[in-house]
Amino acid sequence: INAEYMGTIRLSSRSKMTLALQPDDFQHILRVLNTNLDGRRKVAYALTTIRGIGRRFAILCCKKADIDLQRRAGTLSQEELSRIVAIMQNPTQFKIPLWFLNRKKDPKDGKFLQAISSAWDSRVREDLEKLKKIRCNRGLRHMWGLRVRGQHTKTTGRRGRTVGVSKKK
Repeated sequence: INAEYMGTIRLSSRSKMTLALQPDDFQHILRVLNTNLDGRRKVAYALTTIRGIGRRFAILCCKKADIDLQRRAGTLSQEELSRIVAIMQNPTQFKIPLWFLNRKKDPKDGKFLQAISSAWDSRVREDLEKLKKIRCNRGLRHMWGLRVRGQHTKTTGRRGRTVGVSKKK
């Protein structure tokens, strides 16, 4: 490799030498919906860092926004990011089916919506508080810090508690 090209070529740490050119406007960290996204990851997988956004929903949002799934998140323009955020916040306006959303028939208002970021956190917290308030089995196990979904607890999940049997003398 000539010394004059060293400024524009970045060699990866893999065994093979690969050529990866970074554009000048590449962003290593993007701020979207109060979350820092890694600009080096592919767009759909970088979006999964946001609470309430899974892989399938992120891929669908990218397809609806006409963004190539092979692009890195750091190469997106502000206009493309705003398109993705608009689709994530109003998925039904962009013809995303109701069964795809993560909040079906909300107990408070009966609406179908996609809860993301801080709204997702508050919805989950409200649900757990409701379960604890009505004192159902799931709510009680959440309150006591035990496993909720029917797992065995006789021998597993002892971290943070005393282990073993005290001997009588």
